[in-house]
Amino acid sequence: MPTSFLRIQGIRKVKMNNTETNQDVILIGAGIMSATLGTLLKELAPDWNIKVFEKLSKTGEESSNEWNNAGTGHAALCELNYTVEKPDGSVDISKAIKINEQFQVSMQFWSYLVKQKLIGNPQDFIMPIPHMSFVQGDDNVRFLWNRFKALSNNPLFKGMEFSEDPEKLKKWIPLMIQERDSDEPIAATKIDSGTDVNFGALTRKLFGHLENQNVQVNYQHSVEGIKRTSDGMWEVKVINLVSGHITHHKAKFVFIGGGGGSLHLLQKTGIPESKNIGGFPVSGLFMVCKNPDVIAQHHGKVYGKAKVGAPPMSVPHLDTRYIDNQKSLLFGPFAGFSPKFLKTGSMFDLVTSVKPDNLLTMLAAGAKNIPLTKYLIQQVMLTKEQRLEELREFIPNAKSEDWDLVVAGQRVQVIKDTEDGKGTLQFGTEIVTSADGTIAGLLGASPGASTAVQVMLEIIEKCFPDHVGEWNAKIKEMIPSYGLSLMENPKLLREVHTSTAETLGLTEKKIPVFS
Repeated sequence: MPTSFLRIQGIRKVKMNNTETNQDVILIGAGIMSATLGTLLKELAPDWNIKVFEKLSKTGEESSNEWNNAGTGHAALCELNYTVEKPDGSVDISKAIKINEQFQVSMQFWSYLVKQKLIGNPQDFIMPIPHMSFVQGDDNVRFLWNRFKALSNNPLFKGMEFSEDPEKLKKWIPLMIQERDSDEPIAATKIDSGTDVNFGALTRKLFGHLENQNVQVNYQHSVEGIKRTSDGMWEVKVINLVSGHITHHKAKFVFIGGGGGSLHLLQKTGIPESKNIGGFPVSGLFMVCKNPDVIAQHHGKVYGKAKVGAPPMSVPHLDTRYIDNQKSLLFGPFAGFSPKFLKTGSMFDLVTSVKPDNLLTMLAAGAKNIPLTKYLIQQVMLTKEQRLEELREFIPNAKSEDWDLVVAGQRVQVIKDTEDGKGTLQFGTEIVTSADGTIAGLLGASPGASTAVQVMLEIIEKCFPDHVGEWNAKIKEMIPSYGLSLMENPKLLREVHTSTAETLGLTEKKIPVFS
């Protein structure tokens, strides 16, 4: 057999026409989404053969990595962009309810895994932390009060408090209130049932479990092509980035969970559902505090309001984080721009994602989002002192020497044609599945990882409809609220909250003290 040599990503490639054993499932990307889907499927169909391909040398190194996201357990407890003010001043909380319910699904699944001893030490990946919203100015204080009234009447948000009393706020957020000279009205809400989630640690735990279940995880293997075969299966072309060998793998079902890289792979499939979809990359940066005395003065995740023209992922927040069993303090994110779709991607990612079928969609999005473009340019041009000025809106006496800048992950905002017109920018999490359910991909950003279990259950329902009936009892065992609304079942909600808090170590008495 003749051997041909290729140059791909700076490595000499040796072409090998090897086709390995057929698989039931192939997962592309070793992040939180593939980890979640793989773990669910191994519980539902333990005999299925699952193979994973990851371009990097470890699991959870891109979007799932703890330094590449905010670590907020997104339950809409503090994120103001999930509650929209109507023209009459009332607040629409429907999105907040949806996201909260979805996060409860994740909590139940993680709790099940811990109870079954499939993963251990939940404090390695989840910690209790108050979630707060903080606003300044008369209009924003009025909005926060209306939001509080709407949410606090809902059982999902039980325990939320509101205050504009400076003395009470000093107890909640002393670092933010001390030395604040302005007479501008301020207010905050606080709820103690929030969480900090280390999605990198969780991803590593889930893949450790999967490898113990004979799931083959292939690191430093890049998927370069996906095509339909005559027998209705999918053939995946994979390059070993170490040896340069090219192999082909066939599967009945393929999940593309490669973060920003998913768009290119979906385009390679040729499925109609992948057409007329584009992506716009937005990078993020965080300021990280290195002064232990400052870190010790703050305990909570405090979210503010996004600036005009800013994408929702750029909502400013001051976060207590638990990383490597140490308490940290981060502020951000600051938006940036890179044409890469992944932190480890190519400078040509954006250009090569433009195809004849999505060209008009992309152009329309550019015309519609001039304020966003202007905002990103302004963010890229910020100096450290200008970033500090934004931080001082939260911490008035913040000092430059106490803070370093860390580059976070890349997010690709989905662009597609909707009822609102051509080239509409999407800020949520998007699932793309083929009509026959044999291939699925995940695009988009926040709330992302926090709602991974709900999103993967939706993929299972769409892609394995013939099995869902037989799997229903097992799903209910793992997620007691499956198929039900917790908001409409207060008794079940109380049981779920109590059980997950106890199992995951989220009760107040179990909060460790870090110096």
